[in-house]
Amino acid sequence: MKSSPRKPGSEAASIVTKRLVLRPPALGDFDNLAALWTDPSLLRYIGRASTQEEVWVRLLKYSGHWALFGFGYWMLHEADSGRFIGEAGVAWQRRTGMTAHGGLPEAGWMLTSPAQGKGFAREALAAILDWTEERLGQKGVTCLINPLNEASVRLAEAQGFKKFGTTKMGESIVDEFVRQPASPEATGS
Repeated sequence: MKSSPRKPGSEAASIVTKRLVLRPPALGDFDNLAALWTDPSLLRYIGRASTQEEVWVRLLKYSGHWALFGFGYWMLHEADSGRFIGEAGVAWQRRTGMTAHGGLPEAGWMLTSPAQGKGFAREALAAILDWTEERLGQKGVTCLINPLNEASVRLAEAQGFKKFGTTKMGESIVDEFVRQPASPEATGS
């Protein structure tokens, strides 16, 4: 994995893996995000389709998160074709009625239907978590997953997330997961 980390106010970080290019959002990503966030098959575990206005606000939120904190959500593209395949990242979320596990940032991911089942989410999330720990010195990350979304639960567990609770997000009941980095004693560092 290659990464070009940034500090707030400097150029945002891109990550290149074996099969993917992860880059921060840009204005030209609106149509890709609109397709992603209006596809009912992708939203069955998350909620309703977004309006064009909500997608626009999402793009602004993603860009603003990078500007304020120096990290956020990446747009995922196949390295060979350049084709957009989804989004993934880590962000500070302020969810109504919820408390983050120890004030940790929250990871999230969503891939287009044609990109699912090919290991892209695993590759992207592993790179993002490595970057987050290395660049930010982050002591852990949380994620929220609808328990019916078995593929995302498997992915989170494969990346070291452990279930620690259940909460309500919107109209859905979701499981809360936390991932703590390996301790220096466990890795021999």
